[in-house]
Amino acid sequence: MADGALSSDWAPSYAAVPRSAFLPDLMWPFDMAAGTSVAVSRTDTPRTWFEYADSDVPVVTQWDDGTHTGTAPGLVPTSSASMPSVVFRMLQDLDVQPGNRVLEIGTGTGWNAALLAHRLGAENVVTVEVDDTVARRARARLERFGFAVKVVHGDGYEGHPVTVPYDRIIATAGVRHIPFAWIEQTRPTGLIVAPWGTHHSNDDAVARLVVARDGASASGHFTGPVEFMKLRSQRLPSVVHGDYVTGGPAERVESWTGITQEAFLGGRFSPQRFALGLRVPNCHSVVAERRGGATPVWFYGLTDRSWACVLFRDGTPARVWQAGPRRLWEEAETAHRWWENEGRPGHERFGLTVTGSAQYAWLDTPDHPWEIPHPHPE
Repeated sequence: MADGALSSDWAPSYAAVPRSAFLPDLMWPFDMAAGTSVAVSRTDTPRTWFEYADSDVPVVTQWDDGTHTGTAPGLVPTSSASMPSVVFRMLQDLDVQPGNRVLEIGTGTGWNAALLAHRLGAENVVTVEVDDTVARRARARLERFGFAVKVVHGDGYEGHPVTVPYDRIIATAGVRHIPFAWIEQTRPTGLIVAPWGTHHSNDDAVARLVVARDGASASGHFTGPVEFMKLRSQRLPSVVHGDYVTGGPAERVESWTGITQEAFLGGRFSPQRFALGLRVPNCHSVVAERRGGATPVWFYGLTDRSWACVLFRDGTPARVWQAGPRRLWEEAETAHRWWENEGRPGHERFGLTVTGSAQYAWLDTPDHPWEIPHPHPE
């Protein structure tokens, strides 16, 4: 496990509640060397199965919302067991205290709920799972392990108002909007820990929000980058390239930029991409495969058919095309310059405030927030 992920207060739970007890016989761990998910069967290769179960890698346990069959990976991973290092970093952020009551959004295998039950007692843990099959299997594993955790089949976006209030809420699915129901169901000064991000990319950052004393809002900093499967009701709407790039050259605006690919994209979990998501609303970006020495980066508007493409080549200015009501590259370039001018802030300098009517991002302090539009308005 990554250094510092397992704190001394969680070490007894990690030792007493092995992840292997909550994984299915057929699973798809992520092979870091190969860069892909691989099928591993406890029946066929038990030694390999346990090696992966005990490794600090994410493990897919369901594909395609349960419609997948066979041993080959499916199209879209839809349930998993997170990396243990990520699990324990988020549990540290949750800062549970004896007697706390916790609501978990996204039961998955049940391992996270079991860790909380070991620490707090099963009677103090409620977990909600949107997939009935996943919920039933997790409930059975928890009971077999001796934890009578309340497992609710339902939409975690709505929380679980039956047994409020909670001292803590933790989400194990990525969200694009923090529902106010979670704030309403958490006691004043309680904590909400959730992977949050924008539709700009699939990346998330862990938001650690403190509920205000009057219960009217929750606010706090991000603690670091992660990537989670998204809450089913908040998945990215379908973005079809052919629906955007339809006109001829006369409908496109062409220009150049001196920003380099390295400066604009950075590496995995780069803070600049997270910042772009905060500053360029309702936009999805895709980094296409590098070919012929060039890397295209596409931008698609999510409220209209605006699009942009920047073509990065080593050692030369990048060519840009834009079309539609918005000039998405100009917005992205402005956002990138803002990020540089602010000292290239990392995830931890950004924060989030959620009220009953809106959610706001901010840098360093919540004194000068800007609104993040709801990505799925009703």
